[in-house]
Amino acid sequence: MLQKSYILSALILLSSFFYSCKKSSSEVSHAPRKISFNEDWQFFLGDSSKMASSGAQWRTLNVPHDWSIEGEFSPKHPAGVGGGALPGGLGWYKKKFSLAAKDSTRLTAVTFDGVYQDSKVWINGKYLGNRPNGYIGFQYDLTLFLHYGNEPNEILVKVNNAHQPNSRWYSGSGIYRNVWLTKTDKLHVPLWGTFVTTPQVSRDSALIQVEARLVNQYRSVKNGILETSLIYRDQQVNLVASEFEIQAQDTSEVTQQIKVLQPQLWSTEDPQLYSVVTRIKVGGEVVDEYTTKFGIRDFTFDLEKGFILNGEQLKIKGVNNHHDLGPLGAAVNKRAIERQLEIMKEMGVNGIRTAHNPPAPELLELTDEMGFIVMAESFDMWENAKTANDYSNFWDEWHERDVKDMLLRDRNHPSIFIWSIGNEVPEQWSERGAEIGRELARITKEFDPTRPVTAGMNPPVHTNEDDVTLQFDEPQQPNALAGSGALDLIGYNYAHQTWPKHQVNFPQPPFIATETTSALATRGFYEFPSDTTKIWPVRWDIPFDGGNPDHTISAFDQVRTPWGSTHETTWKIIKKHEFLSGFYIWTGFDYLGEPTPYGWPSRSSYFGIVDLAGFPKDTYYMYKSEWTNEPVLHILPHWNWEEGQIVDVWAYYNKADEVELFLNGETMGTKKKQGDDLHVMWRFPFKKGILRAVSKKDGKVVLEKEVRTAGEPAKLTIQPDRSSIKADGQDLSFITVNITDENGIIAPRANNVVHFEVTGGGKIEAVASGDPTSHESFKGTSHSALNGKVLVVIRAGKEAGPVEVTATANGLQKATTTINLE
Repeated sequence: MLQKSYILSALILLSSFFYSCKKSSSEVSHAPRKISFNEDWQFFLGDSSKMASSGAQWRTLNVPHDWSIEGEFSPKHPAGVGGGALPGGLGWYKKKFSLAAKDSTRLTAVTFDGVYQDSKVWINGKYLGNRPNGYIGFQYDLTLFLHYGNEPNEILVKVNNAHQPNSRWYSGSGIYRNVWLTKTDKLHVPLWGTFVTTPQVSRDSALIQVEARLVNQYRSVKNGILETSLIYRDQQVNLVASEFEIQAQDTSEVTQQIKVLQPQLWSTEDPQLYSVVTRIKVGGEVVDEYTTKFGIRDFTFDLEKGFILNGEQLKIKGVNNHHDLGPLGAAVNKRAIERQLEIMKEMGVNGIRTAHNPPAPELLELTDEMGFIVMAESFDMWENAKTANDYSNFWDEWHERDVKDMLLRDRNHPSIFIWSIGNEVPEQWSERGAEIGRELARITKEFDPTRPVTAGMNPPVHTNEDDVTLQFDEPQQPNALAGSGALDLIGYNYAHQTWPKHQVNFPQPPFIATETTSALATRGFYEFPSDTTKIWPVRWDIPFDGGNPDHTISAFDQVRTPWGSTHETTWKIIKKHEFLSGFYIWTGFDYLGEPTPYGWPSRSSYFGIVDLAGFPKDTYYMYKSEWTNEPVLHILPHWNWEEGQIVDVWAYYNKADEVELFLNGETMGTKKKQGDDLHVMWRFPFKKGILRAVSKKDGKVVLEKEVRTAGEPAKLTIQPDRSSIKADGQDLSFITVNITDENGIIAPRANNVVHFEVTGGGKIEAVASGDPTSHESFKGTSHSALNGKVLVVIRAGKEAGPVEVTATANGLQKATTTINLE
């Protein structure tokens, strides 16, 4: 039986009785209830018959761990080239651990943030359960099967990623997210047991509502006090308390309200965070404590005004990202996610769509802290399969549980503004799709009525520039999901020609472009002329036999897919119309798998604004010039061509009226953007030397940028993103190595193999260049550069001290840097 106790104004008065002044949260006991369970696992790759043999070799490692990224690239792997051309298989993890005798009176559980995929778990030989979905977190209660004192415990996890293909992109394999051991009193707040909302928000005051679920696993009735503190910057702002009574082996839900004056509002520019600390007290003693972070903000999506946050219009400038971390694979690392978000933030991005699955908790922690508008997505498919062995095989049994768990886990994150219930599901065209959409929307609203629901819907197809009405593959069967009433926002995947007519096509639900653009580029590669658009492939369902023999794609914004649009075309439409709330570009970063338009030997995507190693492509600076207040002047391409060759030069700029271009001191003319142009261009015969651009505002110089002709590769330069990192075994330093001529000018076509050596308490975690065609291992100690650049990632050990990293290449001057572990 579920009981509810509503605490109204009397309890707000009660808080002032208990606490007449602010108290530091440090005055309150913080007994840890959750500890890391990542270290000292043993791993075996293969089936159980091999594992049982006397010669079986188990490897000791820490999780998160992705075994697929350690494999060799091959088109013969069952995942296919679309899945990253890396192996899956069957993996086993086991770990021994001990518990003190005093823990026998408490509850002990293990929480997995994500295991890819189809995991089964045993404790001391007792089967705990199965979770097919590789992207969702789950918990098992271990209490009944544990040993205490001197007798150790053993947990065993089977991970079955052998049935492939099961994904349209690289999934990774293994316990690839964090694992936690939780110890609680038998009277406690369970996992994901709070829901914090802000039903009334203004700049003067806010009302905070906290719903807490209490579980009593004692064999007797329990009475006590639920005390909830509101914390801001480690200071207690307010407190409420209420009495409760829970029957034996029962649950109770307590709802409390807290008023705060002059709230610090969460926004993308200033993401202020609060916490509520929920304490269960019995006989004056705190028996359980649960902390929930949240933010106070008010928002709406409007058919006329687009997206409004805290009373102000805000255009959502978002990107889609898959869950892999480039050369690190799928294994979660918070610093690696943070680096990706920093790179996006510097470009001016304020939104992330978690394509196409629940993300790692660490991503949402960071989007809360850094200020992003997150569209959290649950599924890439429903009942109808997209690949032979995908989640559709588990849909009937698991979809309701999985979407509920995603909502319970993530609904307190202030960065989440939109729930997406699916991506390009084939059912969207049928009444069955409408039925499923209404079911998923109903579940979503049951567990979180505060956010709108959308879905990434395939375009109306066969559109052209002159026809902006919705068109469908089968006109007699319009998009049933769009018309189902399930969606609060109409989510467009592509179909950019139809966006200006959204209000005509959909007079009620507001607009969000869930997935856009699909423009293609190889970092540092250019083709002329640059002002023609290429559509690669010609059609999505026809094998592509065009393009370049070496599988390169021009980095001018001139190549797109047939369903997509160039970066400039897409942004111009979103920018122009006030009612278009915003968009999420496909994609922020290149990702493993889906190497459109090519097949093997390409093995990763070309869609990213930033390549797989984290090096920006040129369109990055177009967005930065449009989306930030930082002065920008970026010219492209490099300046190593054949003498007399006709070349194009582009400039992205802002904060200026015009740009003048000089070649070896001679002016090549002054250019101004016309109309809605986003760049300017010059065309003339190449001469080696110095290309210099000068942007001016009212005749005064704003910025100057140079591109010089490079000589032969002569040396390496090395630059870490951070020279001091934590000695915690997890922190990373991302080190860029450039191949330059003797004057330090990057050699724009250099592809030398660079070797790395490390001394001290760190190790090489990954190497990469951003080349979508490279088959070199990311786990090696050397890697070929792509167009003058290569990356090495150093993981910290656990002892403080210097780590020296040296880069060498045949015939080139070496480079060395030092990373301090603190």
